[in-house]
Amino acid sequence: MKIISYILSALFGLVFFVILLIFHPIQWVCFNVFGYKAHKLSVDVLNWFLVKSLLILGVPVRFNKNYELPENETIIFVSNHQSMFDIPPIIWYLRKHHPKFVSKIELGKGIPSISYNLRQGGAALIDRKDRVQAIKELNAFAKRIHDNKWSAVIFPEGTRSRNGEPKPFSTGGLKTIITHNPEAYVVPITVNNSWKIFKYGKFPLGIFSPLTLEVHEPIHLKNKNVDQVLTTVEEQIKSKINVNTKH
Repeated sequence: MKIISYILSALFGLVFFVILLIFHPIQWVCFNVFGYKAHKLSVDVLNWFLVKSLLILGVPVRFNKNYELPENETIIFVSNHQSMFDIPPIIWYLRKHHPKFVSKIELGKGIPSISYNLRQGGAALIDRKDRVQAIKELNAFAKRIHDNKWSAVIFPEGTRSRNGEPKPFSTGGLKTIITHNPEAYVVPITVNNSWKIFKYGKFPLGIFSPLTLEVHEPIHLKNKNVDQVLTTVEEQIKSKINVNTKH
């Protein structure tokens, strides 16, 4: 199995990198010539290709959304975090909600397509070593999603789980976003099996484990106790993490 993994991983790595290289100038043209809507469309299409590229590894993406999500409203999507491959399905399948990510500042440069989108697409780039910068950036981000009726995506674990086991949630960033969006909706998302893609490390990649995302029922923040809501959100996310992924 691992021999097959080496072959498929090499092919996947080539395809993945070529996709990023192709879409980098496309994004630049869309953003600088045609504006936000064109740029967003290019990012949506980019992430469709990234989602489908996982099929090279025998990894289909299954996105389960059993609840209707409000449109033209700010939504705060809260998810556990297992690998970078959590992100393309969220961008693609939730594209009509304009998801914008809270990300570490290091990702804002050096990665074709991805860094450009983070810098120009409305994300928050947080310097974890600079508390003042982080708070200032989060406040600006929270206002930005409110004013544009975009949505936020935040991984409150802070760092990726390497084995599927959820980490404690840190809610400071969430509360900052909620402060500027007191009538937003909070939607929990549970990711499963994404970590298995990196179970051997960076190379070879894991194969033949379907990646699943489950969207939970939206919670309207209006007149709700924020601490209770965040406790409920964490419990919902963790209750659906697949026990079998932990071993």
